[in-house]
Amino acid sequence: MVRIGFVPSHRSPFNKEWAIDMRDRVVKSIERNIKEIELIYPDKKLTDGGLVTFMEDSEKVIKLFKEKDIQGLLIGMMTFGEEIPNLLIVEAFSSIPIQVFGTKEGPFTEDGNRKSDSFCGTISTASGLVRRNVKFDFSGIYFPEEEGFISDVKRFSKVVNAINGFIGMKIGELGPRVAPFETCAINEVDLINRFRIKVVPYTLLQLKVDMDNTKEDNIKEIENEIKKFYDCKLVDDNIISKVSRLEYILKKYAAEEKLSGFGIKCWTEMQKYIGISPCLSMGRLTDSGIMCACEVDIHGAITMVVQNLLTLNRDIPHFIDWTIQNQEDENTFLAWHCGNAPISLRCNSCVPQINTHSILGWQLGYDKSFGTVEFQLEEGLVTISRLVEINGKFKMLITTGEAFHDSRKLRGSWRWIKVDDLKKLYRTIIEEGFIHHASVISGDLRKELRTFCKFAGIDVIEV
Repeated sequence: MVRIGFVPSHRSPFNKEWAIDMRDRVVKSIERNIKEIELIYPDKKLTDGGLVTFMEDSEKVIKLFKEKDIQGLLIGMMTFGEEIPNLLIVEAFSSIPIQVFGTKEGPFTEDGNRKSDSFCGTISTASGLVRRNVKFDFSGIYFPEEEGFISDVKRFSKVVNAINGFIGMKIGELGPRVAPFETCAINEVDLINRFRIKVVPYTLLQLKVDMDNTKEDNIKEIENEIKKFYDCKLVDDNIISKVSRLEYILKKYAAEEKLSGFGIKCWTEMQKYIGISPCLSMGRLTDSGIMCACEVDIHGAITMVVQNLLTLNRDIPHFIDWTIQNQEDENTFLAWHCGNAPISLRCNSCVPQINTHSILGWQLGYDKSFGTVEFQLEEGLVTISRLVEINGKFKMLITTGEAFHDSRKLRGSWRWIKVDDLKKLYRTIIEEGFIHHASVISGDLRKELRTFCKFAGIDVIEV
Protein backbone atom coordinates (compact mmCIF):
# COMPACT_ATOMS: atom_id res chain seq x y z
CA MET A 1 0.00 0.00 0.00
CA VAL A 2 1.04 3.60 -0.56
CA ARG A 3 0.46 6.23 2.11
CA ILE A 4 -1.20 9.31 0.68
CA GLY A 5 -2.04 12.41 2.68
CA PHE A 6 -5.39 14.01 1.80
CA VAL A 7 -5.94 17.74 2.31
CA PRO A 8 -9.70 18.56 2.24
CA SER A 9 -9.50 22.30 1.61
CA HIS A 10 -12.35 24.68 2.54
CA ARG A 11 -12.78 28.45 2.55
CA SER A 12 -14.99 29.73 5.33
CA PRO A 13 -17.34 32.05 3.39
CA PHE A 14 -18.62 29.02 1.50
CA ASN A 15 -20.96 26.29 2.74
CA LYS A 16 -19.24 24.33 5.53
CA GLU A 17 -21.80 21.52 5.57
CA TRP A 18 -21.28 21.03 1.83
CA ALA A 19 -17.50 20.89 2.39
CA ILE A 20 -17.78 18.29 5.17
CA ASP A 21 -20.09 16.15 3.09
CA MET A 22 -17.78 16.37 0.09
CA ARG A 23 -14.78 15.46 2.28
CA ASP A 24 -16.60 12.42 3.60
CA ARG A 25 -17.56 11.38 0.07
CA VAL A 26 -13.94 11.65 -1.11
CA VAL A 27 -12.71 9.50 1.77
CA LYS A 28 -15.46 6.93 1.22
CA SER A 29 -14.87 6.76 -2.53
CA ILE A 30 -11.12 6.26 -2.22
CA GLU A 31 -11.29 3.76 0.63
CA ARG A 32 -14.01 1.75 -1.09
CA ASN A 33 -12.54 1.73 -4.61
CA ILE A 34 -8.75 1.92 -4.22
CA LYS A 35 -7.50 -0.71 -1.82
CA GLU A 36 -3.87 0.09 -2.66
CA ILE A 37 -4.04 3.40 -0.77
CA GLU A 38 -3.71 4.03 2.93
CA LEU A 39 -5.41 7.42 3.11
CA ILE A 40 -4.15 9.77 5.82
CA TYR A 41 -6.35 12.81 6.60
CA PRO A 42 -7.34 15.07 9.50
CA ASP A 43 -10.23 13.71 11.55
CA LYS A 44 -13.03 15.91 12.85
CA LYS A 45 -11.31 16.30 16.22
CA LEU A 46 -8.01 17.48 14.79
CA THR A 47 -9.59 20.26 12.72
CA ASP A 48 -13.06 21.78 12.48
CA GLY A 49 -15.10 19.28 10.47
CA GLY A 50 -11.91 17.47 9.41
CA LEU A 51 -11.27 20.30 6.94
CA VAL A 52 -8.22 22.45 6.28
CA THR A 53 -9.46 26.03 6.57
CA PHE A 54 -7.18 28.08 8.79
CA MET A 55 -3.45 28.65 9.14
CA GLU A 56 -3.30 26.62 12.34
CA ASP A 57 -4.94 23.70 10.52
CA SER A 58 -1.94 23.47 8.20
CA GLU A 59 0.42 23.09 11.18
CA LYS A 60 -1.67 20.26 12.60
CA VAL A 61 -1.89 18.49 9.24
CA ILE A 62 1.85 18.83 8.58
CA LYS A 63 2.54 17.21 11.94
CA LEU A 64 0.07 14.39 11.20
CA PHE A 65 1.52 13.73 7.75
CA LYS A 66 5.09 13.69 9.05
CA GLU A 67 4.17 11.25 11.80
CA LYS A 68 2.56 8.95 9.23
CA ASP A 69 5.46 9.42 6.76
CA ILE A 70 3.23 10.01 3.75
CA GLN A 71 4.57 9.16 0.28
CA GLY A 72 2.17 11.27 -1.78
CA LEU A 73 -0.02 14.33 -1.28
CA LEU A 74 -3.61 14.73 -2.54
CA ILE A 75 -5.06 18.24 -2.32
CA GLY A 76 -8.77 18.60 -3.01
CA MET A 77 -10.91 21.71 -3.01
CA MET A 78 -14.07 20.81 -1.12
CA THR A 79 -15.27 24.37 -1.69
CA PHE A 80 -13.17 27.27 -2.98
CA GLY A 81 -10.32 26.14 -0.74
CA GLU A 82 -7.76 28.20 1.12
CA GLU A 83 -4.60 28.51 -0.92
CA ILE A 84 -2.25 29.68 1.87
CA PRO A 85 -2.83 26.71 4.23
CA ASN A 86 -2.62 24.41 1.19
CA LEU A 87 0.67 25.94 0.09
CA LEU A 88 2.16 25.76 3.58
CA ILE A 89 1.49 22.03 3.55
CA VAL A 90 2.96 21.73 0.06
CA GLU A 91 6.13 23.53 1.14
CA ALA A 92 6.63 20.88 3.84
CA PHE A 93 6.20 18.02 1.33
CA SER A 94 7.33 19.48 -1.99
CA SER A 95 9.69 16.57 -2.70
CA ILE A 96 6.92 13.95 -2.96
CA PRO A 97 4.33 13.51 -5.75
CA ILE A 98 1.34 15.88 -5.48
CA GLN A 99 -2.06 15.64 -7.13
CA VAL A 100 -4.63 18.44 -7.14
CA PHE A 101 -8.33 18.18 -7.87
CA GLY A 102 -11.50 20.21 -7.47
CA THR A 103 -15.02 19.07 -6.68
CA LYS A 104 -18.08 19.84 -8.77
CA GLU A 105 -20.61 22.46 -7.81
CA GLY A 106 -23.94 21.63 -6.17
CA PRO A 107 -27.20 23.51 -6.76
CA PHE A 108 -27.51 27.21 -6.00
CA THR A 109 -28.90 28.22 -2.63
CA GLU A 110 -32.41 29.61 -2.42
CA ASP A 111 -31.07 33.15 -2.44
CA GLY A 112 -28.98 32.48 -5.59
CA ASN A 113 -25.54 31.99 -4.01
CA ARG A 114 -22.95 29.29 -4.74
CA LYS A 115 -22.18 26.62 -2.14
CA SER A 116 -18.70 25.74 -3.29
CA ASP A 117 -16.92 27.65 -6.10
CA SER A 118 -14.23 24.95 -6.28
CA PHE A 119 -13.87 25.52 -10.03
CA CYS A 120 -12.47 28.97 -9.26
CA GLY A 121 -10.55 28.15 -6.09
CA THR A 122 -8.59 25.26 -7.59
CA ILE A 123 -6.91 27.79 -9.87
CA SER A 124 -5.65 29.76 -6.86
CA THR A 125 -3.88 26.80 -5.26
CA ALA A 126 -2.51 25.61 -8.61
CA SER A 127 -1.09 29.05 -9.42
CA GLY A 128 0.74 29.03 -6.08
CA LEU A 129 2.27 25.66 -6.91
CA VAL A 130 3.46 26.91 -10.29
CA ARG A 131 4.99 30.04 -8.72
CA ARG A 132 6.94 27.80 -6.34
CA ASN A 133 8.13 25.56 -9.19
CA VAL A 134 6.44 22.61 -7.49
CA LYS A 135 5.64 19.71 -9.81
CA PHE A 136 2.07 18.47 -9.51
CA ASP A 137 -0.50 16.42 -11.37
CA PHE A 138 -3.89 18.01 -12.01
CA SER A 139 -6.65 15.44 -11.96
CA GLY A 140 -9.77 17.47 -12.81
CA ILE A 141 -13.09 18.66 -11.43
CA TYR A 142 -15.18 15.72 -10.24
CA PHE A 143 -17.75 14.40 -7.88
CA PRO A 144 -15.87 11.79 -5.80
CA GLU A 145 -17.94 8.86 -7.05
CA GLU A 146 -17.18 9.51 -10.72
CA GLU A 147 -15.08 6.93 -12.52
CA GLY A 148 -12.77 9.66 -13.82
CA PHE A 149 -11.85 10.68 -10.27
CA ILE A 150 -11.31 7.10 -9.13
CA SER A 151 -9.21 6.34 -12.22
CA ASP A 152 -7.04 9.44 -11.73
CA VAL A 153 -6.37 8.73 -8.07
CA LYS A 154 -5.54 5.10 -8.93
CA ARG A 155 -3.08 6.34 -11.54
CA PHE A 156 -1.59 8.71 -8.98
CA SER A 157 -1.19 5.90 -6.44
CA LYS A 158 0.77 3.86 -9.01
CA VAL A 159 3.02 6.83 -9.71
CA VAL A 160 3.58 7.39 -5.98
CA ASN A 161 4.59 3.73 -5.69
CA ALA A 162 6.94 4.06 -8.66
CA ILE A 163 8.61 7.27 -7.49
CA ASN A 164 9.05 5.81 -4.00
CA GLY A 165 10.72 2.71 -5.46
CA PHE A 166 12.69 4.59 -8.13
CA ILE A 167 14.40 7.29 -6.08
CA GLY A 168 17.33 5.71 -4.25
CA MET A 169 16.98 2.24 -5.76
CA LYS A 170 20.00 -0.04 -6.13
CA ILE A 171 20.79 -2.10 -9.22
CA GLY A 172 23.31 -4.92 -9.23
CA GLU A 173 25.94 -4.90 -11.97
CA LEU A 174 27.08 -8.48 -12.55
CA GLY A 175 30.31 -8.19 -14.50
CA PRO A 176 31.54 -5.33 -16.70
CA ARG A 177 29.47 -4.31 -19.69
CA VAL A 178 29.91 -6.35 -22.86
CA ALA A 179 32.91 -4.85 -24.68
CA PRO A 180 31.32 -4.58 -28.17
CA PHE A 181 28.26 -2.75 -26.77
CA GLU A 182 29.23 0.83 -25.99
CA THR A 183 25.49 1.35 -26.27
CA CYS A 184 25.14 -0.04 -22.70
CA ALA A 185 27.67 2.40 -21.20
CA ILE A 186 26.23 4.62 -18.47
CA ASN A 187 27.20 7.54 -16.26
CA GLU A 188 26.80 6.31 -12.68
CA VAL A 189 27.41 9.76 -11.24
CA ASP A 190 24.40 11.17 -13.12
CA LEU A 191 22.22 8.40 -11.68
CA ILE A 192 23.43 9.21 -8.17
CA ASN A 193 23.11 12.97 -8.51
CA ARG A 194 19.72 12.98 -10.21
CA PHE A 195 17.93 10.06 -8.61
CA ARG A 196 20.19 8.73 -5.82
CA ILE A 197 20.28 5.45 -7.78
CA LYS A 198 23.31 3.35 -6.92
CA VAL A 199 24.97 0.65 -9.00
CA VAL A 200 26.36 -2.22 -6.91
CA PRO A 201 29.14 -4.11 -8.77
CA TYR A 202 29.76 -7.86 -8.56
CA THR A 203 32.51 -9.83 -10.28
CA LEU A 204 31.91 -13.00 -12.23
CA LEU A 205 34.83 -14.54 -10.35
CA GLN A 206 33.09 -14.00 -7.01
CA LEU A 207 29.85 -15.32 -8.54
CA LYS A 208 31.58 -18.55 -9.61
CA VAL A 209 33.14 -19.03 -6.19
CA ASP A 210 29.79 -18.47 -4.46
CA MET A 211 28.02 -20.85 -6.85
CA ASP A 212 30.65 -23.55 -6.29
CA ASN A 213 30.26 -23.19 -2.52
CA THR A 214 26.47 -23.43 -2.57
CA LYS A 215 25.15 -26.49 -0.77
CA GLU A 216 22.86 -28.88 -2.57
CA ASP A 217 20.17 -28.48 0.10
CA ASN A 218 19.90 -24.77 -0.73
CA ILE A 219 18.91 -25.36 -4.34
CA LYS A 220 16.60 -28.39 -4.06
CA GLU A 221 13.42 -26.30 -4.16
CA ILE A 222 14.60 -24.34 -7.21
CA GLU A 223 15.60 -27.56 -9.01
CA ASN A 224 12.22 -29.13 -8.31
CA GLU A 225 10.36 -26.06 -9.61
CA ILE A 226 12.41 -26.04 -12.81
CA LYS A 227 11.78 -29.73 -13.44
CA LYS A 228 8.06 -29.25 -12.75
CA PHE A 229 7.35 -26.19 -14.90
CA TYR A 230 9.82 -26.42 -17.79
CA ASP A 231 10.49 -28.96 -20.52
CA CYS A 232 13.91 -30.25 -19.45
CA LYS A 233 14.40 -33.09 -21.93
CA LEU A 234 17.39 -31.41 -23.62
CA VAL A 235 19.31 -30.77 -20.40
CA ASP A 236 20.84 -32.95 -17.70
CA ASP A 237 20.86 -32.52 -13.92
CA ASN A 238 24.23 -30.79 -14.04
CA ILE A 239 22.79 -27.91 -16.09
CA ILE A 240 19.73 -27.65 -13.85
CA SER A 241 22.02 -27.57 -10.80
CA LYS A 242 24.08 -24.71 -12.28
CA VAL A 243 21.14 -22.54 -13.22
CA SER A 244 19.63 -23.21 -9.79
CA ARG A 245 22.86 -22.16 -8.09
CA LEU A 246 22.97 -19.01 -10.16
CA GLU A 247 19.41 -18.11 -9.19
CA TYR A 248 20.08 -18.86 -5.52
CA ILE A 249 23.20 -16.67 -5.37
CA LEU A 250 21.63 -13.74 -7.23
CA LYS A 251 18.63 -13.84 -4.89
CA LYS A 252 21.10 -13.83 -2.00
CA TYR A 253 22.91 -10.79 -3.41
CA ALA A 254 19.60 -9.00 -3.98
CA ALA A 255 18.42 -9.66 -0.42
CA GLU A 256 21.72 -8.57 1.14
CA GLU A 257 21.88 -5.25 -0.74
CA LYS A 258 18.12 -4.67 -1.21
CA LEU A 259 18.55 -4.64 -4.98
CA SER A 260 15.65 -3.88 -7.30
CA GLY A 261 17.29 -5.67 -10.21
CA PHE A 262 20.44 -6.63 -12.09
CA GLY A 263 22.23 -5.83 -15.31
CA ILE A 264 23.96 -9.11 -16.13
CA LYS A 265 26.94 -9.90 -18.35
CA CYS A 266 25.26 -12.86 -19.99
CA TRP A 267 27.97 -13.62 -22.56
CA THR A 268 30.65 -14.88 -23.17
CA GLU A 269 32.44 -15.41 -19.84
CA MET A 270 29.27 -16.90 -18.35
CA GLN A 271 29.36 -19.71 -20.91
CA LYS A 272 33.14 -20.14 -20.99
CA TYR A 273 33.86 -20.28 -17.27
CA ILE A 274 30.57 -21.10 -15.54
CA GLY A 275 29.23 -23.33 -18.31
CA ILE A 276 25.67 -22.03 -18.73
CA SER A 277 23.60 -19.25 -20.25
CA PRO A 278 21.89 -17.31 -17.43
CA CYS A 279 18.65 -16.60 -19.30
CA LEU A 280 16.38 -19.05 -17.44
CA SER A 281 17.58 -17.75 -14.07
CA MET A 282 17.06 -14.16 -15.21
CA GLY A 283 13.46 -14.85 -16.23
CA ARG A 284 12.71 -16.58 -12.95
CA LEU A 285 14.28 -13.74 -10.95
CA THR A 286 12.22 -11.20 -12.91
CA ASP A 287 9.09 -13.21 -12.13
CA SER A 288 10.03 -13.05 -8.44
CA GLY A 289 10.24 -9.23 -8.54
CA ILE A 290 13.99 -8.84 -9.16
CA MET A 291 14.18 -7.26 -12.62
CA CYS A 292 16.99 -8.65 -14.78
CA ALA A 293 18.33 -7.01 -17.94
CA CYS A 294 20.73 -8.61 -20.38
CA GLU A 295 24.17 -7.42 -21.44
CA VAL A 296 24.75 -5.31 -18.30
CA ASP A 297 22.08 -2.83 -19.45
CA ILE A 298 21.61 -0.85 -16.22
CA HIS A 299 19.21 1.69 -17.78
CA GLY A 300 17.28 -1.26 -19.19
CA ALA A 301 16.95 -2.80 -15.73
CA ILE A 302 15.78 0.55 -14.35
CA THR A 303 13.14 0.75 -17.10
CA MET A 304 11.88 -2.70 -16.12
CA VAL A 305 11.68 -1.66 -12.45
CA VAL A 306 9.69 1.47 -13.32
CA GLN A 307 7.19 -0.48 -15.43
CA ASN A 308 6.75 -3.07 -12.69
CA LEU A 309 6.27 -0.40 -10.00
CA LEU A 310 3.66 1.38 -12.12
CA THR A 311 1.51 -1.76 -11.98
CA LEU A 312 1.93 -1.87 -8.20
CA ASN A 313 4.29 -4.83 -8.76
CA ARG A 314 1.47 -6.93 -10.23
CA ASP A 315 2.59 -7.22 -13.86
CA ILE A 316 5.96 -8.48 -15.01
CA PRO A 317 7.93 -6.98 -17.92
CA HIS A 318 9.99 -8.69 -20.60
CA PHE A 319 13.39 -7.27 -21.60
CA ILE A 320 13.63 -7.33 -25.41
CA ASP A 321 15.59 -6.46 -28.52
CA TRP A 322 13.93 -4.64 -31.40
CA THR A 323 15.04 -7.42 -33.74
CA ILE A 324 13.37 -7.46 -37.17
CA GLN A 325 10.50 -5.92 -39.08
CA ASN A 326 7.89 -8.52 -39.99
CA GLN A 327 8.40 -9.79 -43.51
CA GLU A 328 4.74 -9.29 -44.48
CA ASP A 329 3.49 -6.43 -42.26
CA GLU A 330 5.54 -3.24 -42.19
CA ASN A 331 4.02 -2.13 -38.84
CA THR A 332 4.95 -5.31 -36.95
CA PHE A 333 8.29 -6.13 -35.32
CA LEU A 334 9.71 -9.11 -33.47
CA ALA A 335 10.10 -8.37 -29.74
CA TRP A 336 12.73 -10.98 -28.90
CA HIS A 337 15.56 -12.03 -26.68
CA CYS A 338 17.68 -15.14 -26.38
CA GLY A 339 15.54 -16.93 -23.77
CA ASN A 340 15.09 -14.64 -20.78
CA ALA A 341 11.30 -14.32 -20.60
CA PRO A 342 9.49 -14.91 -17.29
CA ILE A 343 7.37 -18.05 -17.47
CA SER A 344 4.32 -16.12 -16.23
CA LEU A 345 4.21 -14.45 -19.67
CA ARG A 346 3.99 -17.67 -21.72
CA CYS A 347 1.19 -18.03 -24.25
CA ASN A 348 -1.65 -20.38 -23.34
CA SER A 349 -0.50 -23.26 -25.53
CA CYS A 350 3.23 -22.87 -24.82
CA VAL A 351 5.44 -25.24 -22.88
CA PRO A 352 8.71 -23.40 -22.09
CA GLN A 353 11.69 -25.50 -23.11
CA ILE A 354 15.20 -25.18 -21.71
CA ASN A 355 17.60 -25.10 -24.64
CA THR A 356 21.11 -24.15 -25.69
CA HIS A 357 21.77 -20.57 -26.82
CA SER A 358 20.54 -20.13 -30.39
CA ILE A 359 23.30 -17.64 -31.32
CA LEU A 360 26.26 -18.46 -29.08
CA GLY A 361 26.00 -22.25 -29.01
CA TRP A 362 27.88 -22.91 -32.24
CA GLN A 363 30.50 -20.30 -31.27
CA LEU A 364 31.21 -21.27 -27.66
CA GLY A 365 30.08 -24.87 -27.58
CA TYR A 366 26.51 -26.10 -27.29
CA ASP A 367 27.31 -28.00 -24.10
CA LYS A 368 28.41 -24.76 -22.38
CA SER A 369 25.49 -22.65 -23.62
CA PHE A 370 22.42 -24.37 -22.16
CA GLY A 371 20.18 -22.26 -19.97
CA THR A 372 17.95 -20.33 -22.34
CA VAL A 373 14.20 -20.93 -22.04
CA GLU A 374 12.29 -20.77 -25.30
CA PHE A 375 8.62 -19.99 -25.86
CA GLN A 376 6.22 -17.53 -27.41
CA LEU A 377 4.75 -14.90 -25.08
CA GLU A 378 1.11 -14.02 -24.46
CA GLU A 379 -1.05 -11.88 -26.74
CA GLY A 380 -2.67 -8.52 -25.96
CA LEU A 381 -2.12 -4.80 -25.53
CA VAL A 382 1.39 -3.90 -24.35
CA THR A 383 3.40 -0.81 -23.43
CA ILE A 384 6.98 -0.53 -24.65
CA SER A 385 9.35 1.90 -22.96
CA ARG A 386 13.03 2.68 -22.62
CA LEU A 387 15.11 5.03 -20.44
CA VAL A 388 18.29 6.59 -21.83
CA GLU A 389 20.67 9.34 -20.80
CA ILE A 390 22.24 11.55 -23.46
CA ASN A 391 24.68 14.27 -22.39
CA GLY A 392 23.26 14.38 -18.87
CA LYS A 393 19.64 14.49 -20.04
CA PHE A 394 17.35 11.57 -19.23
CA LYS A 395 14.45 10.70 -21.51
CA MET A 396 11.89 7.91 -21.75
CA LEU A 397 10.53 6.37 -24.93
CA ILE A 398 6.85 5.43 -24.58
CA THR A 399 4.66 3.62 -27.08
CA THR A 400 2.04 0.88 -27.23
CA GLY A 401 1.33 -2.06 -29.47
CA GLU A 402 -0.71 -5.24 -29.83
CA ALA A 403 0.98 -8.62 -29.45
CA PHE A 404 -0.54 -11.48 -31.41
CA HIS A 405 -0.04 -15.22 -31.71
CA ASP A 406 2.01 -16.85 -34.46
CA SER A 407 1.82 -20.56 -35.31
CA ARG A 408 5.53 -20.83 -36.12
CA LYS A 409 8.08 -22.11 -33.64
CA LEU A 410 10.95 -19.62 -33.32
CA ARG A 411 14.08 -19.78 -31.20
CA GLY A 412 14.43 -17.66 -28.06
CA SER A 413 11.64 -15.92 -26.14
CA TRP A 414 9.52 -13.81 -28.44
CA ARG A 415 6.29 -12.36 -29.76
CA TRP A 416 5.24 -10.23 -32.71
CA ILE A 417 4.01 -6.75 -31.78
CA LYS A 418 2.03 -4.56 -34.16
CA VAL A 419 2.26 -0.77 -33.67
CA ASP A 420 0.46 2.10 -35.38
CA ASP A 421 3.41 3.36 -37.39
CA LEU A 422 6.64 1.36 -37.14
CA LYS A 423 8.51 3.65 -39.55
CA LYS A 424 7.81 6.65 -37.34
CA LEU A 425 8.64 4.70 -34.17
CA TYR A 426 11.86 3.35 -35.65
CA ARG A 427 12.93 6.79 -36.88
CA THR A 428 12.28 8.18 -33.38
CA ILE A 429 14.42 5.44 -31.81
CA ILE A 430 17.23 6.18 -34.26
CA GLU A 431 17.16 9.98 -34.12
CA GLU A 432 16.61 10.28 -30.36
CA GLY A 433 19.51 7.96 -29.49
CA PHE A 434 17.52 5.13 -27.90
CA ILE A 435 19.25 1.76 -27.96
CA HIS A 436 18.29 -1.66 -29.31
CA HIS A 437 16.89 -2.82 -25.94
CA ALA A 438 13.47 -2.03 -24.45
CA SER A 439 11.05 -3.29 -21.82
CA VAL A 440 7.57 -4.58 -22.66
CA ILE A 441 4.72 -4.94 -20.17
CA SER A 442 1.03 -5.80 -20.48
CA GLY A 443 -1.59 -3.04 -20.65
CA ASP A 444 -1.55 0.64 -21.49
CA LEU A 445 0.76 2.52 -19.07
CA ARG A 446 1.17 5.68 -21.11
CA LYS A 447 -0.63 7.98 -18.64
CA GLU A 448 1.19 6.48 -15.68
CA LEU A 449 4.56 6.78 -17.42
CA ARG A 450 3.93 10.40 -18.42
CA THR A 451 3.01 11.33 -14.86
CA PHE A 452 5.97 9.40 -13.44
CA CYS A 453 8.37 11.17 -15.80
CA LYS A 454 6.95 14.57 -14.80
CA PHE A 455 7.77 13.95 -11.13
CA ALA A 456 11.11 12.24 -11.88
CA GLY A 457 12.27 15.04 -14.19
CA ILE A 458 12.59 12.77 -17.24
CA ASP A 459 11.68 14.01 -20.72
CA VAL A 460 8.96 12.03 -22.49
CA ILE A 461 9.38 10.90 -26.09
CA GLU A 462 6.01 9.38 -27.02
CA VAL A 463 5.10 7.81 -30.33
